[in-house]
Amino acid sequence: MKAGIVGLPNVGKSTLFNCLSNAKAQSANFPFCTIEPNIGVINVPDKRLEKLETLLKPERVQPATVEIVDIAGLVKGASKGEGLGNKFLANIRETDAILHVLRCFDDDNIVHVDGSVDPIRDKETIDIELQLKDLETIDKKLEKVNRSAKTGNKEAVKEKFVLDKLKRELEASNNVRSIDFNLYDRKEYVKPLQLITDKPVLYVCNVDESSAKIGNIYVDKVKSTLVKEESCLIVLAVSIEADISELESFEERNLFLDDLGLTEAGASKLIRSTYDLLNQQTFFTAGEKEVRAWTIPIGTLAPQAAGVIHSDFENGFIRAEVINYDDYEQFGSELKVKEAGKIRLEGKDYTVKDGDVMHFRFNV
Repeated sequence: MKAGIVGLPNVGKSTLFNCLSNAKAQSANFPFCTIEPNIGVINVPDKRLEKLETLLKPERVQPATVEIVDIAGLVKGASKGEGLGNKFLANIRETDAILHVLRCFDDDNIVHVDGSVDPIRDKETIDIELQLKDLETIDKKLEKVNRSAKTGNKEAVKEKFVLDKLKRELEASNNVRSIDFNLYDRKEYVKPLQLITDKPVLYVCNVDESSAKIGNIYVDKVKSTLVKEESCLIVLAVSIEADISELESFEERNLFLDDLGLTEAGASKLIRSTYDLLNQQTFFTAGEKEVRAWTIPIGTLAPQAAGVIHSDFENGFIRAEVINYDDYEQFGSELKVKEAGKIRLEGKDYTVKDGDVMHFRFNV
């Protein structure tokens, strides 16, 4: 799972990425691993995992992770090669979701690339460039489909209908994610195109310290524009996150947050929101050797969840022993959960729930 941080220059993208990259910034157990200078694998904060670690005291703990990419700032004309142009757009195409940072604060010491603070204009600038790139993709596809449609190919005629609709909507400045398609057309014709504006997006409103809890007029304007879009919004004071990342101890960071009236670092909320944006959920395996969080799409059946651990688990799946996390927390151990009759045996048609603690029985 990979999410890309995008935005205009000087909106706080790189500062946010650097905060996430600092192991001290989030919690006592929140490491960060650099793969390349602008890519990081970041652990998903999960208090359930911490509780299981406390109860079991395993040899090792492995959290769920999300890969974050700091993509260079976009400028007008990127779809035509301006700035980093095609490199930027290639990088964003490789991500599964977009974290779009919008500047929602005033500061005369930080120059805005367009001369004034206006998050709606900034959003439109990037939307337009991404829409133009998607139009290029659709035009190329239409060249091939039109030829087949003219021969009477029924499948090509169906696909042409969807492509023509996509073209009209994009030319009207609508993102693909907000266009209404039936499930079949979206799966068969839209998804394979891997259009940039079809990716789920989380808008990160970068505010000043005084607006960290309730937002401000800029944030309100952004919210009003998202009514049509299937997208989410989070308010984050990146300057505060930078200050937190400079503190040496977990205790100091908590005191700092208390002084600001905040319960946790905003970056932790951001990572969890990104995980949700990617439509992911967590199940756990728990034992004396290892407690581990496994990432699966929401709606995954038990055999496919087992396959995330090892393909043999899926191929030879017999059944799963399942403990609800709340029961595990309440009774404190697997033995006591079993004594209370709270362990369930589930078969191949079981849909895994977020927080399930699972053991898989299989035979190869």
